[in-house]
Amino acid sequence: MTDDLTIEGLTVSFDGFVAVDHVDLTVDAGDLRFLIGPNGAGKTTLIDAVSGLVPATGSARFGDRELLGSKVHRIARHGVGRTFQTATVFEQLTVLQNLDIAAGAGRSVRTLLRRRRDTPAAVADALDTIGLTGLADAPAGILAHGQKQWLEIGMLLVQDARLLMLDEPVAGMSSQEKTQTGRLLQRISGDRTVVVVEHDMDFMRSFARSVTVLHAGKVLSAGTVAEVQADPRVQEVYLGPGHRSAEAAAIVLGKDVT
Repeated sequence: MTDDLTIEGLTVSFDGFVAVDHVDLTVDAGDLRFLIGPNGAGKTTLIDAVSGLVPATGSARFGDRELLGSKVHRIARHGVGRTFQTATVFEQLTVLQNLDIAAGAGRSVRTLLRRRRDTPAAVADALDTIGLTGLADAPAGILAHGQKQWLEIGMLLVQDARLLMLDEPVAGMSSQEKTQTGRLLQRISGDRTVVVVEHDMDFMRSFARSVTVLHAGKVLSAGTVAEVQADPRVQEVYLGPGHRSAEAAAIVLGKDVT
């Protein structure tokens, strides 16, 4: 079984408004796929549907498992992890305790909060991967904004998530934090499938292996960064009347349009 994400005819409607309109999308195992597009394009709604947060029709298969129609916790047990724009961590607990809780399904709260003599291998590996080994005993509440996002990613890693869907992970980060986050995503996508919803086009151009552009709930374009930038349909969306300014389009397309 491979960890491909295969979406076919995915549709999400809210009171008659079609937010995601019969989307077909395949993300190969080991890919670092960025979902981009104007506000309201359906990017976040799409990953909400895959993770079970909103009802949808069509199909979303991860490996050989159909995800649509399953409860959120069952989807998580199938190896699907999801983060949000604001990191959700237990700020009063240490970094290590946060990871231990994430890894400890089936253990009592008292056991989870008890300090261990030894750090479990999966937790130690996650600490090393996210670069927080030196802060293992620090309260999560004192972490910098970027570090909290890395901790949340680490909490998915210790749950052995094979598909990670991240919603604007670098929003509010410094330039240095963005670079560190991009390198982290490159590392973890080596043996996982990673999907990133993103508005930061500099970040996308620096780290995406592949890109899907959504517009009005549909797939507008897909391919490498260069292929998407060269697509006339993408240029129309970002440069055409009623869309983004020339300055914003220059960021999106990676070229001077003045």
